[in-house]
Amino acid sequence: MNQTFKKLAVSSAVMVMTFAGISVSLTNVVSAAKKPTKITVWHAMNGVYNDALKDEVADFNASQKDYKVEITGQGDYTTLNQKVMAAAKSKTLPTVAQATYTQVPDYAKNGIVKNLDQQVKGKQGWSKKDLKNIYPGFLAQTKYKGHYYAMPFSASVRIMLYNKTLLDQYNLSVPKTWDDIQAMAPTLAKDGIATVGFDKSYDMELNGLMHAVGVEGVDAKGKIHIDDPKAVKAADMLNQLLQQGYAKSAGSDMYGTNNFVNGKTALSFTSSAGIAATKQAAPDGMEWGTAVVPSYQGKTATQFAGNNLVLTSQANKKQAAGAFAFMKYVMSDKETVKWAKATGYLPVTKKGAASKDYKKYLQANPMAQAGSNSLKYGFSDPAFTGFQEYRNQLLAAVDQMITKQTPAKDALKTLKQQTQKIVKEAK
Repeated sequence: MNQTFKKLAVSSAVMVMTFAGISVSLTNVVSAAKKPTKITVWHAMNGVYNDALKDEVADFNASQKDYKVEITGQGDYTTLNQKVMAAAKSKTLPTVAQATYTQVPDYAKNGIVKNLDQQVKGKQGWSKKDLKNIYPGFLAQTKYKGHYYAMPFSASVRIMLYNKTLLDQYNLSVPKTWDDIQAMAPTLAKDGIATVGFDKSYDMELNGLMHAVGVEGVDAKGKIHIDDPKAVKAADMLNQLLQQGYAKSAGSDMYGTNNFVNGKTALSFTSSAGIAATKQAAPDGMEWGTAVVPSYQGKTATQFAGNNLVLTSQANKKQAAGAFAFMKYVMSDKETVKWAKATGYLPVTKKGAASKDYKKYLQANPMAQAGSNSLKYGFSDPAFTGFQEYRNQLLAAVDQMITKQTPAKDALKTLKQQTQKIVKEAK
């Protein structure tokens, strides 16, 4: 073999080896490219809610190949919040977490969450038409200081339950106004029955009455109106119902379910997502139903509740894209209806609520109708840094009015002072 031939042979062998190496390398690259980006989600869904969430995730994962969502339950909402705070310190946050919208300001202040402006306003984001399709009360929960920080997911609203068996016994109609409630109360009180049943606290009912007359405890500009004369008047009415025996707070019963199903209260205020618990507790033969909360001074307002999805600060660019893709998926008209049917929560989009599928569900499940009818009356309070502490103080103020009969004017004046301090320290 001459030298030229040997050189060619060696050169060819090197080329073969090099091409083989490139082939292996390309195979690895293609394999890596096909591997979906993992999106971890922490949640507080249990029981049937957890099962429904698993179905949503399985559907999303099957709908595309770019991302794979993996969910982990973290107990209840309090435990979830504690674990999120701890994970932020140890830098072990998930990609996405469930959170109430009122937690977002504190999360943003502590660098726990990222805003979603880039995703919402980007090519794969929401059009103006898409945003208008989301109920305003739920859309309001997504923003903090003008930026998008959350996406609605599990939505509920305050509704009224009524004991039809009891009302029929006393020839009473389902009340449509708070004046109706006051008028029917003496009839029931003669036999030791309270007309109204509250949760352990009536803070959400008070908030609804305040919004009905145009008062926000703390508005979007941070101005505090919790001691407004209209708020005081609404609190006085609720306190008088309690003091006269026309209303009953739940106490250790927490949500008042036992009082209602045992005939101790004719009406009860609860979350639209809590109907299942009442169904389970109601005795055989008890006829009961649901209704929109009564109007106050000619207007109806009911508070939205539930939880949203947030993007944590430890998510990289690919994870952020996947997280938003998942958020958009569960908020789609079809999926939000599927979630509502499986859990008792409400659709977050107008088209979803108006769909044939959801209307068919309501016909088969008339108890859910009140929640659907309440969507147009729903509101969400503006979130601000320190909101959780404000709410704790609000609950304490209501407790003083209930247990110590502290005058509403005094309790709400003190609450305003406490809130001023909270807002100031949060700046």
